[in-house]
Amino acid sequence: MKRLLVSTMILTGAALTFTTQAASLYAGKSKAAAVCAQCHGVRSTSAEAPFPPLAGRDEEYLEMALKQYRDKTRISDIMNNIAGSLTDRDINNIADYYSKQKP
Repeated sequence: MKRLLVSTMILTGAALTFTTQAASLYAGKSKAAAVCAQCHGVRSTSAEAPFPPLAGRDEEYLEMALKQYRDKTRISDIMNNIAGSLTDRDINNIADYYSKQKP
């Protein structure tokens, strides 16, 4: 009986983790499409995306850069304004999404 309870708890935890990660990726994709993709594209640069692509970049680097832009310790008029509207959760979701994309 104890094994069944432990197994159920482990499976429930795994399911919740997967659901949270999926929601995070969906939220990151949605926010990236609304905020980032016009300038950075999704996977590669194009004529419509004049700035460096973010796909495949290191998640920690993206989080750090976005937080620095938001806090104005890294200066760019455009990025300071855009990142200024992002919450920590938005930043984490965007960084997670772009880090998992193939460049």
